[in-house]
Amino acid sequence: MKEKYSYQELKSKMKYLKLLANQYPTISKASTEIINLEAILNLPKGTEHFLSDLHGEYEAFIHVLKNGSGAVRRKIEELFTDTMRESEKKTLATLVYYPHSKLDLIKKTDQNIEDFYRISIYRLVELCKYCSSKYTRSKVRKLLPEEYGYVIEELLHEHRKSEHKEEYYRSIVESIIELGQSEDFIVAICTTIQRLVVDRLHIVGDIYDRGPRPDIIVDRLMDHHCVDIQWGNHDILWMGAAAGEKTCIANALRISSRYANLDVIEDVYGINLLPLATFSMSTYKDDPCKEFMPKTENAEFNTQEVPLVAKMHKAISIIQFKLEGDIISRRPEYEMEHRLLLDKIDYDKGTIKLDGKEYTLKDNNFPTIDPESPYTLTEEESDIVDKLVRSFRMSDKLQKHVNFLFIKGSIYLKYNGNLLIHGGVPLNEDGSFMEMKLKGTKYKGKALLDRMEKLVREGYYESNEEKRLYGLDLFWYLWTGKCSSLFGKDEMTTFERYFIEEKETHEENKNPYYILRENMDVLKDIFEEFDMDFEEDHIINGHVPVKFKRGESPVKANGKVFVIDGGFSKAYQCKTGMAGYTLIYNSRTLQLVAHEPFTSKEDAVENERDIISSTVLVEHKSKRRMIANTNDGQQLSEKVEDLKTLLAAYRSGLIKEK
Repeated sequence: MKEKYSYQELKSKMKYLKLLANQYPTISKASTEIINLEAILNLPKGTEHFLSDLHGEYEAFIHVLKNGSGAVRRKIEELFTDTMRESEKKTLATLVYYPHSKLDLIKKTDQNIEDFYRISIYRLVELCKYCSSKYTRSKVRKLLPEEYGYVIEELLHEHRKSEHKEEYYRSIVESIIELGQSEDFIVAICTTIQRLVVDRLHIVGDIYDRGPRPDIIVDRLMDHHCVDIQWGNHDILWMGAAAGEKTCIANALRISSRYANLDVIEDVYGINLLPLATFSMSTYKDDPCKEFMPKTENAEFNTQEVPLVAKMHKAISIIQFKLEGDIISRRPEYEMEHRLLLDKIDYDKGTIKLDGKEYTLKDNNFPTIDPESPYTLTEEESDIVDKLVRSFRMSDKLQKHVNFLFIKGSIYLKYNGNLLIHGGVPLNEDGSFMEMKLKGTKYKGKALLDRMEKLVREGYYESNEEKRLYGLDLFWYLWTGKCSSLFGKDEMTTFERYFIEEKETHEENKNPYYILRENMDVLKDIFEEFDMDFEEDHIINGHVPVKFKRGESPVKANGKVFVIDGGFSKAYQCKTGMAGYTLIYNSRTLQLVAHEPFTSKEDAVENERDIISSTVLVEHKSKRRMIANTNDGQQLSEKVEDLKTLLAAYRSGLIKEK
């Protein structure tokens, strides 16, 4: 020990070592922790669960979260292969997923409910013990619910076949039943099993927009024991709106109007839409707003409200186009002048000239646009925008959710050999990294993504107005700009889709990354840029729905890249032919899971109908990946080295034991 750490080296670290000594005040305590950590490093790594593009589909998300993309059912099959009938396995799985609801249903039909409680408790304890087998007791203890933690821990570590403890074990179970605690105990242990099956959850972007309740998804993520989030373009839009960026607010409201989800804005986040509604009814009272009718197929919607929502949809869209003009003019480095379209309209003829060609507009009613100054908000529009900004900024629930996205989120994450990034790495057609100037300095590749993340964080948290404004504008750019790793296209043709019939004007070209990620030479450059092992590591993307029914595969580049956006959103399922992909990565295998559409929680509980999923083993390692070879393991190894340094300081007399 003395040979490894010289006296001068120890002296240079004294400030940190004294702080560490407060936690480990003796040689024995420091040594015990070293032994514990080095043992943990030799355990298999925990199971990771990857999901993306949830788009507010909370019921399907919650079910996949509860069943671990089939991981719970696989554990039941492995443990009870020869001891339970198929029907019993289905009942047990459903009980794990929805303990409250399943118990309520069984109580109505089972004549001897206490027998059901007794059998279920024994089975659940065995399942919980099986799921916890690769974790330390300390880690399992932290995942146990507070109210039943001691009892569950006792049951997990007792040996039923031991003649000394068999009666002790039985008496605990009988006491639970006699005291009327069976239901609460079953709920507690089912929750524990769900937590043990998946060690870490990764959300690869796009929680918001299209689906009915993104807020429920965020609430569930906030309760999750271990989660990280890679921001999607729809997430960054809402984050910008919460920060008070006007154009992001307009876009978020436009999309919510389009998909008939304004109740999330009003009822959940408490945003006051009355000024916008009043203005819309007055300004567009005789306008049918045919091109702005909301998509109501999958929404619970009062059809009498449809005309009002259509008018609000058009009103906020026009406001959006005006506000975008301000940012484009203010930020020439965005190179988006070609998106200034309101000044290309001939308002008398009802036409627009794009790329030298004239197109007739489907809708030529623009009562709030001054042809001489088309990007200027009217006084009433300006007042509405100011009120919306205040309302978004004052929404406690929205701020709480967005703050969570900042705490747990990032533009990309490199974790345990996987690069998680919602869209992709912006590339030029020749495979080189696309470059962008930010605050006078050019960035590309990893450095560009790092710089963008820093700037948007300043847009949300910074008090300096100049820094804050630059960050606010960048929220919108990440939503729609060509160098955005979250967006991944050359432009967003929103105006054209509303106002021009010709499909040629609707085209949005994907960044070359989406083709070049199949090119091994380009992939090697990306892996090198992010300091990844090309032989062992992977890239995991979402964002672009995989069209399964057309034969498209989520596995790219011979298994180097996985795309797991398969259509959680009902709006995409007609194109994809399925309801989403997820990934399961345990210590030995990487499994791709394809899901069919989720029916309902009621169907899952009453008919024990799980999401029908097909699992494909895409990678199998002959040797388990241990915690020592993970991100967490690296941190534990660093702590071991710090503790060994502390031991040297104790033994040299530089620090005294307490």
